[in-house]
Amino acid sequence: MYVIIQGKRIPFRDSVKFLERFKGFMFVLKPIEVGLRFPKRCFLHTYFICQDIDIIMTDKNHKIIKLYPNFASERIIFPKRGVYYTYELPCGSIQKLKVGDILKVKEK
Repeated sequence: MYVIIQGKRIPFRDSVKFLERFKGFMFVLKPIEVGLRFPKRCFLHTYFICQDIDIIMTDKNHKIIKLYPNFASERIIFPKRGVYYTYELPCGSIQKLKVGDILKVKEK
């Protein structure tokens, strides 16, 4: 699966199991190249994440509700109304997106 942002494909994987959702990008030292998608998650933290990430929160139809570019570690995003999917992507991948855009998601 991947998202298309400004013509660039960014692969991601779904995090649905408890341990996948719990760990996320914690303790990852290598540069992040593959994103994560968390269904039914409107809250997150970046404690123990060793690098900045881009965060996109969308509704069920992939309409962007919130954007957090270059989100630093040791921070919290409190629950947001209407959020269904939360994407954690490599830093610098969401520069030209804006709230209200439809995120292009392709499932293989």
